[in-house]
Amino acid sequence: MGRRDARRLGVVQAAVQGKLSNREGAEALGLSVRQFKRLRARVRAGGAAGVIHGNRGRPSLRRVGGALRARVVELLTGSVKLNDHHLADLLVEDGWVVSAATVRRIRQELHLPAKRRRRPPQHRRRRERALRRGALVLIDGSPFRWFDEQGPPCTLLGAIDDASGEILALTFRPTEDLHGYTVLLSELLGAHGVPVALYGDRSGVLVRNDAHWTLAEELAGRQQPSQFGRMLEELGVRFIAATSPQAKGRIERLWGTLQDRLASELRLHGHRTWDAASAYLTSFIRRHNQRRARVPLAIENAFRPPPRDLASCLACRYERIVARDNTVSIPGRWAQIPPGPRRRTWHRARVEVRELLDGRLLVVHPTQGVIAEQPAPAVAFILESRSAPRALSARRAGGSQGPERPAPQPRIRRRSQARGALTHLRKPATGHPWNRSYKTLSPAPETGGG
Repeated sequence: MGRRDARRLGVVQAAVQGKLSNREGAEALGLSVRQFKRLRARVRAGGAAGVIHGNRGRPSLRRVGGALRARVVELLTGSVKLNDHHLADLLVEDGWVVSAATVRRIRQELHLPAKRRRRPPQHRRRRERALRRGALVLIDGSPFRWFDEQGPPCTLLGAIDDASGEILALTFRPTEDLHGYTVLLSELLGAHGVPVALYGDRSGVLVRNDAHWTLAEELAGRQQPSQFGRMLEELGVRFIAATSPQAKGRIERLWGTLQDRLASELRLHGHRTWDAASAYLTSFIRRHNQRRARVPLAIENAFRPPPRDLASCLACRYERIVARDNTVSIPGRWAQIPPGPRRRTWHRARVEVRELLDGRLLVVHPTQGVIAEQPAPAVAFILESRSAPRALSARRAGGSQGPERPAPQPRIRRRSQARGALTHLRKPATGHPWNRSYKTLSPAPETGGG
């Protein structure tokens, strides 16, 4: 008998002796008066054993049966390690009715460790909002079926202000690519200005995640940023890479709102095409900001006016050396450089080739500025990085980038090209000093003075 039963027995015996009423005893034990009367009758009939529940010591009717328990133990102790949920799913497919909690309880009774160690939840601290508009802008992408539940999914790229929570820019893209983020940055700069910092995830479009270092990077002591990072460096914008989705939780919560409200409004108004949905974003952003945006803590605005050559800043950059025919090339494109002052040639000059968002190609000299320009291609243009260090590092590490090269054929060396092949053409005579030992050579005759 435990402490709980002993306490109950004392209260019930006091009620049997008339020291307590049934209502007072029921309030002391936290029971109803009716239940206390039943407990009092059992004690009066059976003594102290009446306070003990009748099912104590009996097997539960809901316990796992012998065959099912044996099957669970067999899978838990087998050679293949399964987690609790996976094991329960396999048993349900075989016709058994068992939950993951039951499997976990049996595993703990067998003192078996879990397949994966459960890590305790980390302590997180709420990040305070920025004080001014434009001090911190959060960017991210959300793949979802925005136009139709049965249609193909696409990605919505967005940017929100951290201080006010207002949506600054939205754009639809097939995938989360460099062209989409550049378009998003162009709309953000054109409508609001240049922010102080951007806050995003560690996507390969935004940051460098490879371990490849060129010789110039090793000498400089840092890796060159991605093409998007180079755009931000020229604009003077700092990029902060989040290490978890919770770190940029404000824009993650925005995606939940847009997947609920924006997707419903697009289907409600029948905007099932790309152009119609993009045109609807302007009115949706205005109504969303009027309802949900908050007043920042500081009145001052941190946005700066964009530079005049904004189109030149939003471009991919490639360092090249001019060839003998005064041309520079990037994978898939090349540009002819006209002669300089006094028919000057640009051969062996170091230049920077910039591929703009609209498809134009600029050749920029460090001191002379733009020395050549190529118009945009006639077909639809998508801005992408044409020289990825990741591909170079994978190729150097033996990765499967591009077609495999054929195995080198063994080189057949001719007899005339082999080492020592000419020694058989002219053999020294038998009496040649090369074929005689130095001990058999006759000493030179001594000559005396007269």
